[in-house]
Amino acid sequence: MLYHKNQNVTVRTPARLHLGFVDLGGALGRKFISAGVTIDGFSTELTVKASKKFEAAGPRSGRALDFARELFEKWNLDGGCTINVHRSIPEHSGLGSGTQLALCVGSCVAKLWDVDVDAVGIAQELGRGARSGIGVAAFVQGGMIVDGGRGSNTRVPPTVARHPFPEAWRILIIEDGSDLGLHGAPESDAFSTLPRFSDNCAGFLSRQVLARILPGVIENNLQEFGMGVREIQQRVGDYFAPAQGGRYTSTAVAEVIEYLIEKDIPGVGQSSWGPTGFAFFDSDVAAHSMLRALQSQFAHLPQLSYKVVQGNNKGAVMALAENDEKSQTSEESGQNSGQIKG
Repeated sequence: MLYHKNQNVTVRTPARLHLGFVDLGGALGRKFISAGVTIDGFSTELTVKASKKFEAAGPRSGRALDFARELFEKWNLDGGCTINVHRSIPEHSGLGSGTQLALCVGSCVAKLWDVDVDAVGIAQELGRGARSGIGVAAFVQGGMIVDGGRGSNTRVPPTVARHPFPEAWRILIIEDGSDLGLHGAPESDAFSTLPRFSDNCAGFLSRQVLARILPGVIENNLQEFGMGVREIQQRVGDYFAPAQGGRYTSTAVAEVIEYLIEKDIPGVGQSSWGPTGFAFFDSDVAAHSMLRALQSQFAHLPQLSYKVVQGNNKGAVMALAENDEKSQTSEESGQNSGQIKG
């Protein structure tokens, strides 16, 4: 039975940077512990309304319909839905596009059909969060996130630490439009064929999170935060090098990152499997100054583009609207809106 049959639901969710896995070995029973940051500047936004059949339009609309059909079957829902994807996070770029699209579709369908399920439940239904819980936590509340990895009874890796990302800090995003990060079967094969992750390395990286990354965010110390991120990036990047062709997926992005390291920029690296790279700065002025420098220095790499973004400390936003009215996001409407529950 429809709960909001004469209304539609719009959800907008931010992207995330996956800063790296902290423990891939799981010697203590929890594998894939990881850290990440939610960011503005890239988003997935879509509107769903009830209909007699399944229809969709916009970027990645086919994948969105696949998620909807899967949920209709699992939740035993009648009818269908129309999905309008207004914008989508770039696919296979390391920004978490798949998880965010799935959670957007799932949260809209659950709202319209009054299904009592949270974001973790939706992720589990749609096979998201199998290794990292950063994407689900970014959708729910945003911010700087550390998850607890996957244990023997874990549905989605739980959030063990979450702090607001400093408002003044900026992230310079480096995109390679000619490359894609590892995904699908090659990604699964990489996890199954790479050698055992060193327990000593896992311990070292755990210290980087507890003694550098989290205190750096809390105390607004970019140098401390950034050096912790750099240590994780270097060790995890080298571990995955056999699968992705080097420490970084894109040779062009790698060239920029090495330049940034030479310039003593803390907190540089690749998000997830890439190819997207990043660098953290303590102000908008500093980030844009480096953006201009990179455009000049790497003009010979036209496949690269740069964007300065902020951290996002809110996560996804949802809004209801009447079907004969233009749907608005919660920030625009100021009513019938709310954060997504975890």
